[in-house]
Amino acid sequence: MAVQIPKDIPQDINAELLLSYFPSGSLKVSLKGLHKRNVYNDIIDIDKSSDGTLSMNIGRNSVYNALPEYIFHSIDRFNNIPKIEEKERFAEELEKQEQEKEDAFRFFAPIDIQLLLLRVMAREELRPITESNSILYQILGDRLTKKQRENRFIRQVIPFLPSCKKVRGNKTLLTLLLRKVLMEEGMTIILHEQEKEYRDEAPQYMDSLGDTLGDTFVGNVYDEVVTTYDIYYWPELVDQDFPHLVEEIEEFRLFIQDYFMSLEDVIQFDIRHDDPTLRLSDEEVFNYLNYNTNI
Repeated sequence: MAVQIPKDIPQDINAELLLSYFPSGSLKVSLKGLHKRNVYNDIIDIDKSSDGTLSMNIGRNSVYNALPEYIFHSIDRFNNIPKIEEKERFAEELEKQEQEKEDAFRFFAPIDIQLLLLRVMAREELRPITESNSILYQILGDRLTKKQRENRFIRQVIPFLPSCKKVRGNKTLLTLLLRKVLMEEGMTIILHEQEKEYRDEAPQYMDSLGDTLGDTFVGNVYDEVVTTYDIYYWPELVDQDFPHLVEEIEEFRLFIQDYFMSLEDVIQFDIRHDDPTLRLSDEEVFNYLNYNTNI
């Protein structure tokens, strides 16, 4: 199938990007030297030969341009030309130099094309990384410890790190995020606001400021509304690994607090199971066997 000349090529497109979409051997590339601009017209034009092969002219320098001129041309070529035949001799020497230049371009053409193909291959290798948010994951999560990266809950949230700005402070998005992650582990969550009493063990002020401020009182006990998620687990999760699960969820809570909660908000997970507890009884003592965990 003959390859068609692409139309409406953007002026700022990169030659390596366009080359990656052409079948191997369907396109010839010629380097035509640097253009005057460095942000567009990397591809000067594309022509089609009689055999159906496309030829792409790109505004790039060859290896020839990077090497000293005296390797290919005489330095004093235009010196000592007699005045009487200056015009004719100058034209002859100029033609010789242009031929030497053309020969040098032809000599380095295989190397130039191979370097171009290497850049195309490198671009293809980097495409899956640059088209995703993998680099952002690594930048935003550069302080995560090895233990955090191995946490099964945190691993599922890492792809959402680039969107943490949108999630932060939005309880709806946060709930959807947590519900998706915990659903993968067979858990369900319910959001509710809970008022808790906190005590500052090392208050900055005394218990009261005196009589000058009337009834104003500054103490070390205060109430605060906490965003609480009740996590309901399945009974089969309660085994010898259950304490490790609780530890993972606590680590997951701290991660969510750091990245997805605003500074003034606090998040809390309550792990519970509502089925009737297993009970061993005798005539005097009732012993309840279940995990009562409140993180």
